[in-house]
Amino acid sequence: MALGPRLDLRQSQSLVMTPQLQQAIKLLALSNLEIETFIGEALEANPLLDLGAPAAAAEEAPPADDQRRTSLESSPVDQLIGEGRAAEDRPLDVDASALDIERDTGDAFYAADLPAASGGAGEWPDIDERGGAGETLAEHLHAQVGAATRDQQAAFLAHALVDQLDEAGYLSLPLGEAAADLGVSLAEAETALAVVQSLDPTGVGARDLAECLALQASEADRYDPCMARLIDNLDLLARGELARLKRMCGVDDEDFADMLAELRGYDPRPGLQFGAVDGEPVVPDVLVRARGDGGWSIAINQATLPRLVVNRNYYVELRGACADKTSRGWLSEKLADANWLIKALDQRQKTILKVAAEIVRQQDGFFRQGVAHLKPLTLRAVAETIGMHESTVSRVTSNKYLNCARGTFELKYFFTSGVASADGEGAVSAEAVKAAIRQLIDAEEPRAILSDDALVDLLKDKGFDLARRTVAKYREAIGLGSSVQRRRQKALAAIR
Repeated sequence: MALGPRLDLRQSQSLVMTPQLQQAIKLLALSNLEIETFIGEALEANPLLDLGAPAAAAEEAPPADDQRRTSLESSPVDQLIGEGRAAEDRPLDVDASALDIERDTGDAFYAADLPAASGGAGEWPDIDERGGAGETLAEHLHAQVGAATRDQQAAFLAHALVDQLDEAGYLSLPLGEAAADLGVSLAEAETALAVVQSLDPTGVGARDLAECLALQASEADRYDPCMARLIDNLDLLARGELARLKRMCGVDDEDFADMLAELRGYDPRPGLQFGAVDGEPVVPDVLVRARGDGGWSIAINQATLPRLVVNRNYYVELRGACADKTSRGWLSEKLADANWLIKALDQRQKTILKVAAEIVRQQDGFFRQGVAHLKPLTLRAVAETIGMHESTVSRVTSNKYLNCARGTFELKYFFTSGVASADGEGAVSAEAVKAAIRQLIDAEEPRAILSDDALVDLLKDKGFDLARRTVAKYREAIGLGSSVQRRRQKALAAIR
């Protein structure tokens, strides 16, 4: 074998995404509001792009006045503007018996109709009930101070300290500095801080992570000397020195594993359970409404999506002024970019609508009867049904929201794992289980708080076969405390 430089010819195949394809994939993952920003940048970069008439005006305009046509016309100008547009630029063709997608002549309205199913839509709450921010941490704590202490001065100082907590529930200001600002002694400030630390959720008012975890361990009656040493040496736990930490705690392997599991179950940022002071409204991308015949009407929310068109008159004016080859090449490039962007946005609309229509069809029970009838659903199941790749469905459902009479939900909300039913037939959605747990806990009496074991038995009667640890996981996921925490919280509520 000769050792020296030589030339070899090799043939191989590779998949290369063009810039246009990369742009189309990027557009799929953007929400309508993000698309609005993207279009604003495109308008600045391409002089041939322009905003069309609003959706309402476009619906009233006759077809002949539309500036953007989906098929080529006979005039030379229209042929130039429509250059490169093919059959895929027409509205999506779907079996009318299952899904009727239609679009007006101005491309301003995208809608799909699903046929009626058994059962009626029923009376649904107004969507405004879901608007606005929830209760903030400060509001939640201020409401509890009066019942936590009878000392008016301590209550006053506690209210002042609550206002100093950060969004995670920690007192970031040194207590001595807070006492000086309030004009009281350090001992009085410590008394007020003890009042704040006795409030729900457990762990608020802590000055560091160790104190936050210690408060929660005390509430759970697990703050023994071994747990105290574990919490006091969190730096060793962060470095992974478990063997040294176990020796310091003086416990065996089983007890040490239980202690770690208990510690991981605590909330290091208890204040984040509550909403921020200023809630940002969620703008839906898809609108679902019940039809008179019991079916569903599904449409893209055009209120947040500008309508993009090619300015034909300006293109003709610029083309007439292009005297050299370089200028004409630049103008042709801008025209191709504008046509491609409009076509990519058009395809994005149809893809979102197709995915949303399949979600509504699969989760028909939820839209008619509520979360208890939400079925297990995966991205793969939707992708296989509509003939798309799973990654495409994932991009379409990211950062997108659907508004129906039950409220506004992220599209990802409708994809949930399944839980085996007690009778062994089929499966139920994890969201349906969470709703059942919340219903049981909301209905419990202050003197008969349900333990996780009791919830397991009650859920089994409802057809949910779950282990105790699964019930505890779902209960914590929806922000509901343990039986000890709920007993204390409801006792305070009864006093108020």
